[in-house]
Amino acid sequence: MTAETSQTLDRGLRVLKLLADTDHGLTVTELSTKLGVNRTVVYRLLATLEQHALVRRDLGGRARVGLGVLRLGRQVHPLVREAALPALRSLAEDIGATAHLTLVDGTEALAVAVVEPTWTDYHVAYRAGFRHPLDRGAAGKAILAARLSPSADPGYTLTHGELEAGASGAAAPLVGVTGVEGSVGVVMLADSVPERVGPRVVEAAKEVAEALR
Repeated sequence: MTAETSQTLDRGLRVLKLLADTDHGLTVTELSTKLGVNRTVVYRLLATLEQHALVRRDLGGRARVGLGVLRLGRQVHPLVREAALPALRSLAEDIGATAHLTLVDGTEALAVAVVEPTWTDYHVAYRAGFRHPLDRGAAGKAILAARLSPSADPGYTLTHGELEAGASGAAAPLVGVTGVEGSVGVVMLADSVPERVGPRVVEAAKEVAEALR
C-alpha cells in the first residue's frame, strides 16, 4: 500500500474479487483468513458492501456477490440478456412455452430475460422484472437445489401452480458461471410438464452458461 491508496477500499475490492472467484460464497471466517484480517474488519466490510447491494448473505451466512455489481454498469443487464437470448428463443420455439433467464437478487428470483413463442395460440405472459421468492416456482427452486448439491449435476426442477394457477414450470440452474446464480426455465399452461421438457431446459441452461462465461 502507498500513501495515495486506501487500505479499506483495497480490502473491499479484494472481498469482491474473492467472492467472484467462488460459486458457493464464503463465510466471514474464510474471508478473514484469506484477507489476513480479524473478523470484525470483515463484518464491517460486508455491511458496507451489502448497503450498496454489491454483496449479499444467504440464510446460511455465506457471503456472495450481489446483483448491485451488475448495476454498476448500465449495459451489463442488456449484455446478459443479449448473451442468453439465442438459447431462450430456441427453447421457447422448440417447447412452445415462455422461456426465461432468472437471477438471484437477495432472497428473490428476478427474471432478467424472457422470450415468448411465436407460433402458439396461447402462452403464459411472463415479463422481465418479475420477482418471486426463491422457494416458490421452478426458477427459484432450481437455484436452491444447486446450492444444496454444488458438486453434483442438479438436473431440473418441476412445479405446478406455485406462482400462477394452472401454470406449470420447469427450470435448470446455471452451472459454472463464476459469481452468478441463476436458472433457465419455461412456464406453460398445463397440468403437468411433458417428459421431454426437463432435459431440453437443462440443455438450454448449459448453452446460456457457456455464453455468459
